Amino acid sequence: MKKIALYWQILIAFALAIIYGILFKEHIHLVAWMGDLFLKGLKMIIIPLILSSIISGVANIGDAQNLGRLGAKTFAYYITTSIIALLSGLFFVNLFKPGVGADLGFAEEVSGLASAKESFGDTLLNIVPENIFQAMVENQMLSIIFFAILIGFFITKTSQKHKTILTDFFNSCFEVIMKVTLFIIKFTPLGIFGIVAKQVAENENLGELFARLGLYMLVVLIALFVHAFIVLPILVKGIGKANPIKHFKAMRTPLITAFSTSSSNATLPLTMEAVENKSGVSNSITSFTLPLGATVNMDGTALYELVAAMFIAQAYGIELTFTEQLIGVLTGLLASIGAAGIPMAGLVMISVVLSAMGIPLEGIGLILAVDRILDMFRTAVNVWSDSCGAVIVAKSEGEELKV
Repeated sequence: MKKIALYWQILIAFALAIIYGILFKEHIHLVAWMGDLFLKGLKMIIIPLILSSIISGVANIGDAQNLGRLGAKTFAYYITTSIIALLSGLFFVNLFKPGVGADLGFAEEVSGLASAKESFGDTLLNIVPENIFQAMVENQMLSIIFFAILIGFFITKTSQKHKTILTDFFNSCFEVIMKVTLFIIKFTPLGIFGIVAKQVAENENLGELFARLGLYMLVVLIALFVHAFIVLPILVKGIGKANPIKHFKAMRTPLITAFSTSSSNATLPLTMEAVENKSGVSNSITSFTLPLGATVNMDGTALYELVAAMFIAQAYGIELTFTEQLIGVLTGLLASIGAAGIPMAGLVMISVVLSAMGIPLEGIGLILAVDRILDMFRTAVNVWSDSCGAVIVAKSEGEELKV
């Protein structure tokens, strides 16, 4: 009997989870543990994966010139796509004006925004960790990536004997971590079943939410759709000279996992496996671009933050000038870079955008009810953008890909 592809296993699990979440809400604890355990497994290997992959990748890249060229291409892609996503969101929110006449009676309380706003100003400074082990414990991804790049770079500056030993060591570590990753991936359908069933059971009165926030959600989804299925494929085809449809098929498993977990970092092991083994991007490219992308490249989050800010402004009757909207675009870019790859990070970082645009922070309560639903879509767009970036950078380096 032919084995069912993992992608179809996940889709079947997704559908069954929705049915279970609707029919057996009182028994959700019987399956929720599978989702928790699956996420724990993925999160367990994130830091070892980032460290081993970036160090081995940078060490294999070679000299500073190669690393600088690769870094410049990667960041140029991240900044370009994020700005396009922000402008796309700005266009649609000004076109449909979903906040005009919105009911302010459904606002919810939200806490923890002041501390988030204060900490964002130190994001760049905190890239350099005082204690790398503390950074690992606290999941400070930018600090971990910075440390890994430094180690990988200076391995290339040691003697040939030590360079060979250290490079082989971290290559071996990466190989082992990927074996563990592939083992965890086998349990993806069960994990997705537990996660989705729990989310469905906890989200009651979806009909009322769609009625009150339907246009806002529609604007976000349209903008995300345009970016994911028009802008990014054009970049992959036009600049990368690759086939976006083939690449999308290769990315089906990571994308449905990103949608279900709402976490770029938790999906990172699956993304790296798919981009390398199915799309054919080399390890030296994937190990550098994808961990970095999962932390700093968040097109979907940037788009969402700006649309949400404009929606809140419209709901409060605040007229924003072109300059103020432009400030929102630039702040959205910085906020998306500072947002961690975890569920609802974008919601916390939106306080920065609101403050920069002079919009009341209390307005976040207007969108809180549907944030988790939209978080699923924007995370999938984040992961899709990261993978497209890896393909484009690999093609620019002259690599022959499977897509």
